[in-house]
Amino acid sequence: MLPLRFPVLTAVLALCLTPATAQQTADTVAPEAAGAGAVALSDAARAALDAKAAGQPVTAQNWMVAAANPLAVEVGARVLERGGSAADAMVAVQAVLGLVEPQSSGLGGGAFLVWYNAASGEVTTLDGRETAPLAATPRLFQNDAGEPLGFWDAVVGGLSVGTPGTPALMEEAHRRWGRANWASLFDDAIAHAEDGFSVSARLAGLVAGGEERLRRFPATEAYFFPGGTAIAEGDLLVNAAYGATLRAIATQGADAIYTGPIAEDIVATVRGAAGNPGVLSTTDLALYRVIERPAVCVAYRDHDVCGMGPPSSGALTVGQILGMLGGYDLAALGADNPESWRLIGDASRLAFADRGRYMADSDFVPVPTQGLVAPEYLASRAALLAGDDALPEVAPGTPEYDHALLWGEDASIEFPSTSHISIVDADGNALSMTTTIENGFGSRLMTNGFLLNNELTDFSFRTHSDGWPIANRVEPGKRPRSSMSPTIVLRDGAPVLVVGSPGGSRIIGYIAKTIIAYLDWGMDVQRAVAMPHLVNRFGTYDLEEDTSATDLEAALQAMGFETNQRGLTSGLHAIALGETLTGGADPRREGIALGN
Repeated sequence: MLPLRFPVLTAVLALCLTPATAQQTADTVAPEAAGAGAVALSDAARAALDAKAAGQPVTAQNWMVAAANPLAVEVGARVLERGGSAADAMVAVQAVLGLVEPQSSGLGGGAFLVWYNAASGEVTTLDGRETAPLAATPRLFQNDAGEPLGFWDAVVGGLSVGTPGTPALMEEAHRRWGRANWASLFDDAIAHAEDGFSVSARLAGLVAGGEERLRRFPATEAYFFPGGTAIAEGDLLVNAAYGATLRAIATQGADAIYTGPIAEDIVATVRGAAGNPGVLSTTDLALYRVIERPAVCVAYRDHDVCGMGPPSSGALTVGQILGMLGGYDLAALGADNPESWRLIGDASRLAFADRGRYMADSDFVPVPTQGLVAPEYLASRAALLAGDDALPEVAPGTPEYDHALLWGEDASIEFPSTSHISIVDADGNALSMTTTIENGFGSRLMTNGFLLNNELTDFSFRTHSDGWPIANRVEPGKRPRSSMSPTIVLRDGAPVLVVGSPGGSRIIGYIAKTIIAYLDWGMDVQRAVAMPHLVNRFGTYDLEEDTSATDLEAALQAMGFETNQRGLTSGLHAIALGETLTGGADPRREGIALGN
């Protein structure tokens, strides 16, 4: 195993970049920094934090929840303790996450959910991704000369805001699988908002590092810089406006966000953003719908790895990586063998080449979903890994589906400020949900106590490449491609692992690594999520700095890889199901797993 040298990373994200190319920007922006929460926690939560610090999983018999903040996890645990379903617990957890880590997810964002139904044995996915406004055009992020805008010119303000999907997803999941009274699921979050919560080190550090952009808009500045001073770790922060919004949702349902005064405020905030107004309308909000989509499942080591299909690239790209590796004995090679990482790295590069060419919102472009994960296609791609050195170059393959071959190369950016929730309830239902507002603090626009997303910048800023249209270009009503990879791994039709992570496009590598660590290398779930990261998407091998991952640098360079040591602050939250439930929470962030 590759142990972490520092179990909790405490670097602070500083989003102070000059405009660059899409690929340069995607590679230079740091992920959200880690930090330990400064909140009043129960004995059980403190024990879970101690277990994480010691590298030990949390165990339980009946139910479990793992998420990114101890306050949110405790709220979800209370719901499960009272007999609520995994869907009920998710609603309560998300409501608190939107308060205590607003930079990552919330009512102004979107999410993907994967659900295992214990009664039927079926896996279902719900798409709560944001949509482009009806007034958006393919040139939304281009200047008058048709050139792409600088990334930060597009992100900060109303131009980047898509129609939020998270509130509708919360309601749809509860309608399908909830048991608890809807309104009661918001009680704890309302109390934390109105009575105040203790600001964590991570939130305080991110506010300090992002001061310039957070101060651009009065409502955002007033909340994060009360009296002109940035909030600090341990401050008691009250968000009465968020409490009022939750009260409206509790009584009116998600319609409180999509119609009426709050919807009007959202649109006014987007369209009135000084210097960079957007085009979102009340019609866009009123028309928003969650979409049920078939799960994408790929066989790996006698298991089925199931996740979210397009507009997510997560399940397809994770599935391609694992599918290419299925014929190689990673278990025999081991976790600290450079050959293992040669195979994993080049399989990832090949999968990302296909991702850039073919993957987008399948409601708008033909995506060769079945062709990309067909066994014979993956076998042909796996054959490219048979050498001893890094592949000198990679290119998209030719999966079965002629129309898909006409798309141009994409270079869209996807930033890593996201959150993940894994839950198993007492009936055996399992939920994996990744939730986001995209970049840290999203568009930096705040209304009614919550931040609005900048998800539209997940689209390609360019419309064409070498004369071919880009699949992930902006179109009205379209959902931008995502790398969010909520995943449920099954064996013989029953779940054995529920996992997901934030991390932008590196999410895919984090999830693939964790599944390999658990299935091939026999690590328990806490060791699997804590294991140092090595991620290769586009040619440069990212090695997690200050960990033993860097011990492999010389060997990987000798194989022909370019390498880069950097922070790789994932936020993996996983639950393994067997004779007992075991939970793992990423030591790089402040989350925990709790169970009973």
